[in-house]
Amino acid sequence: MAVLVNNLQDQISVPDELVSFLEKIGAFVLRLEGAKAEGEVSIVLVDNSHIHELNLTYRGKDAPTDVLAFNLQGGGVALEEDELLGDVVISMEKAEEQRIALGHTLKREVAFLAVHGILHLLGYDHDTGITEQEMSEKQEFILKNFAL
Repeated sequence: MAVLVNNLQDQISVPDELVSFLEKIGAFVLRLEGAKAEGEVSIVLVDNSHIHELNLTYRGKDAPTDVLAFNLQGGGVALEEDELLGDVVISMEKAEEQRIALGHTLKREVAFLAVHGILHLLGYDHDTGITEQEMSEKQEFILKNFAL
């Protein structure tokens, strides 16, 4: 599965190395979870204004958030089909705020948000019986694989 990163914001500098890293860690998550080579996931980097609008429109929440995942498979995950699995939308401004508050690097914070969003696209959700702890453990396993 291809992981495509699109930077639609200009508030936070996004070096090419970060874009490449997001493609790499995203592909790792998809392989780890058994995704086939066909299809793609899109990671979209936006500002707070953009994600605020999406959060209000699709979740009814009138505030910016850090990450949103939009599964385009209609509720089921069809990993073998040649289609777009979904979009992970990350607010770079929120990522910057959180990395400062948590003492992380921007790379680590954005990677965490990307992994979190991709896992949601792959069906990790409390409604599917996966606990928050199970998802957290999976995220930490992936981040440790990349020394984050």
